[in-house]
Amino acid sequence: MFDHREPGTSEQTWTEAAPWQDAAAMPFVVDRLLVIAAHPDDETLAASGLIAAAHSAGVATSVLILTDGQSASGGEARSLAVQRRIESIEALAELTDGAPVQFAGLVDGTLRENRSLVRRAITDALSEVDATDIVIVAPWWGDGHRDHRIAGEVAREFVGPGVRVFGYPLWLWHWGDPRAIDTEGWHMLPLDERARDAKRRAIDRHRSQITGDKPIIHSRMRAHFERPFEIFIAAEPGADPDEPPGPDWFTDFYARHDDPWGFETRWYEHRKRDVLLATLPDRRYRRALELGCATGLTTARLAARCDEVAAVDVVEDALKRARAHVAEHAPESDVEFLRLQTPAQWPDGEYDLIVLSELAYYWTRDELAAAPRKMDAALSEDGVVVACHWRHPIRGCAMTGDDVHRALARHPGWVRRIRHIEDDFVLDVFRKRSDGIET
Repeated sequence: MFDHREPGTSEQTWTEAAPWQDAAAMPFVVDRLLVIAAHPDDETLAASGLIAAAHSAGVATSVLILTDGQSASGGEARSLAVQRRIESIEALAELTDGAPVQFAGLVDGTLRENRSLVRRAITDALSEVDATDIVIVAPWWGDGHRDHRIAGEVAREFVGPGVRVFGYPLWLWHWGDPRAIDTEGWHMLPLDERARDAKRRAIDRHRSQITGDKPIIHSRMRAHFERPFEIFIAAEPGADPDEPPGPDWFTDFYARHDDPWGFETRWYEHRKRDVLLATLPDRRYRRALELGCATGLTTARLAARCDEVAAVDVVEDALKRARAHVAEHAPESDVEFLRLQTPAQWPDGEYDLIVLSELAYYWTRDELAAAPRKMDAALSEDGVVVACHWRHPIRGCAMTGDDVHRALARHPGWVRRIRHIEDDFVLDVFRKRSDGIET
């Protein structure tokens, strides 16, 4: 989660890290370009250079804006909606000679509840297209804003023969850590001075967002969009449920990142660990099993509440970092580190606590079906399973956290005692049944 009023990651920090330096070239000479925005100004901030480049290349371009960004209420909302529509039309006029723009008129903040209407709006926009090489760009599905996520997720459904989909980040530049970003699929579009000038003029048209005492697009935020390039992230075709990322992928990812997934720097990760530890129903545990210990930040905190901890990961580099972190922060603890590819490989012993965090959607569906049985067999009579997973789609994974937790909840040997759910993650605490049911 993030707050746009906070300073956020500075543009200087992004420029010094330059995670985009190896990005591929963004294609813009195609038969047709459809630009989708969750709110008026999304397309201007992150894709106006692409719009201008495509127009200059003679590419037929259209824009679909899903909501009017009317976060106010009543008459004020209607007035703001009209103003923001006008601003988007004026901004587009700075970039093209009159590319068509459609307004779906959905209510700001409700795209999650209206996925079918989002899908229909995109379908209708594409139905007017007679082309065999189409590029769709939409807000990036990992951007951290709910409307952006839904717009991107639905747009990804249209990937197929003749249709490529790219996501454009908006809020990533505000909350992200450039040292911990996965740049797979990144594409860059350089902007010449003429395109940059047109983009500045287009952004200036969004007066409702850049003026006032507390502008949404404040100077630190705007700096991200005044770069001499734009970044787009390719959506891949539907994932093969039997081929999620394997050990080699994770080994390579750890090798390329000092802080994979922002475990140490992202507020999301800090807060999630706090919530997970707070939901453990017992004060202390005899023996805990942590599946997917990563760099050991949760491991060290579990060690403070457990007599023994078995920390498991498939990546040797992760285990090395975990050993170092535990040695620094919990030097007196009894922690055993095991390199195993779960659930096919499974540790010996009995545990009264099993922690499964941000791991199970990397398993195949068959592995997810088998894992609860293995966990249950390893649980003590009053044992507890704590599961916590990211709820949004992950590249290469056919399952989300919601899918994982539905599967876990179906295990007949467990009773769910605690459930915590929010936009970004779901957390469940299961306790072993005490009614004698055989599993």
